[in-house]
Amino acid sequence: MELEATELKAVANRLKRAQGQLAGVVRMVEEGGDCQQVVNQLAAVSKALDRAGFAIISTGLQQCLTSEDPEVDVKALEKMFLSLA
Repeated sequence: MELEATELKAVANRLKRAQGQLAGVVRMVEEGGDCQQVVNQLAAVSKALDRAGFAIISTGLQQCLTSEDPEVDVKALEKMFLSLA
Protein backbone atom coordinates (compact mmCIF):
# COMPACT_ATOMS: atom_id res chain seq x y z
CA MET A 1 0.00 0.00 0.00
CA GLU A 2 1.53 3.27 -1.09
CA LEU A 3 0.04 6.56 -0.01
CA GLU A 4 -0.04 9.65 -2.17
CA ALA A 5 1.91 12.62 -0.85
CA THR A 6 -0.92 15.01 -1.65
CA GLU A 7 -3.22 13.09 0.68
CA LEU A 8 -0.67 13.21 3.48
CA LYS A 9 0.24 16.90 3.41
CA ALA A 10 -1.59 17.49 6.71
CA VAL A 11 0.24 14.55 8.26
CA ALA A 12 3.59 15.92 7.11
CA ASN A 13 2.70 19.28 8.65
CA ARG A 14 1.72 17.58 11.91
CA LEU A 15 5.04 15.73 11.97
CA LYS A 16 6.96 18.95 11.37
CA ARG A 17 5.16 20.56 14.32
CA ALA A 18 5.97 17.53 16.47
CA GLN A 19 9.59 17.78 15.37
CA GLY A 20 9.65 21.39 16.55
CA GLN A 21 8.00 20.43 19.83
CA LEU A 22 10.56 17.68 20.36
CA ALA A 23 13.41 20.11 19.71
CA GLY A 24 11.89 22.30 22.40
CA VAL A 25 11.78 19.38 24.83
CA VAL A 26 15.43 18.57 24.14
CA ARG A 27 16.31 22.21 24.76
CA MET A 28 14.35 22.20 28.03
CA VAL A 29 16.18 19.07 29.21
CA GLU A 30 19.59 20.47 28.23
CA GLU A 31 18.84 23.69 30.08
CA GLY A 32 17.55 21.90 33.18
CA GLY A 33 13.93 22.83 32.66
CA ASP A 34 11.13 22.13 35.09
CA CYS A 35 10.41 18.38 35.27
CA GLN A 36 6.63 18.77 35.06
CA GLN A 37 6.84 21.06 32.03
CA VAL A 38 9.26 18.68 30.29
CA VAL A 39 6.93 15.73 30.87
CA ASN A 40 3.90 17.73 29.71
CA GLN A 41 5.65 18.75 26.50
CA LEU A 42 6.91 15.23 25.94
CA ALA A 43 3.35 13.93 26.31
CA ALA A 44 2.20 16.49 23.73
CA VAL A 45 4.87 15.31 21.28
CA SER A 46 3.87 11.70 21.84
CA LYS A 47 0.20 12.49 21.22
CA ALA A 48 1.05 14.41 18.04
CA LEU A 49 3.05 11.45 16.73
CA ASP A 50 0.23 9.04 17.57
CA ARG A 51 -2.27 11.22 15.74
CA ALA A 52 0.00 11.36 12.70
CA GLY A 53 0.28 7.58 12.72
CA PHE A 54 -3.46 7.10 13.01
CA ALA A 55 -4.03 9.61 10.19
CA ILE A 56 -1.69 7.61 7.96
CA ILE A 57 -3.48 4.37 8.80
CA SER A 58 -6.86 6.02 8.25
CA THR A 59 -5.80 7.21 4.80
CA GLY A 60 -4.53 3.75 3.98
CA LEU A 61 -7.75 2.13 5.14
CA GLN A 62 -9.81 4.52 3.06
CA GLN A 63 -7.73 3.70 -0.01
CA CYS A 64 -8.01 -0.04 0.63
CA LEU A 65 -11.74 0.07 1.22
CA THR A 66 -12.41 2.04 -1.94
CA SER A 67 -10.13 -0.06 -4.14
CA GLU A 68 -11.08 -3.38 -5.60
CA ASP A 69 -7.56 -4.71 -5.12
CA PRO A 70 -7.72 -8.36 -4.04
CA GLU A 71 -4.21 -8.09 -2.62
CA VAL A 72 -5.28 -5.85 0.27
CA ASP A 73 -3.56 -7.30 3.32
CA VAL A 74 -6.11 -6.79 6.08
CA LYS A 75 -3.82 -8.43 8.64
CA ALA A 76 -1.02 -5.99 7.81
CA LEU A 77 -3.41 -3.06 8.24
CA GLU A 78 -4.56 -4.46 11.57
CA LYS A 79 -0.95 -4.92 12.70
CA MET A 80 -0.13 -1.29 11.80
CA PHE A 81 -3.16 -0.06 13.67
CA LEU A 82 -2.37 -2.08 16.77
CA SER A 83 1.26 -1.02 16.73
CA LEU A 84 0.10 2.46 17.76
CA ALA A 85 -2.10 1.20 20.59
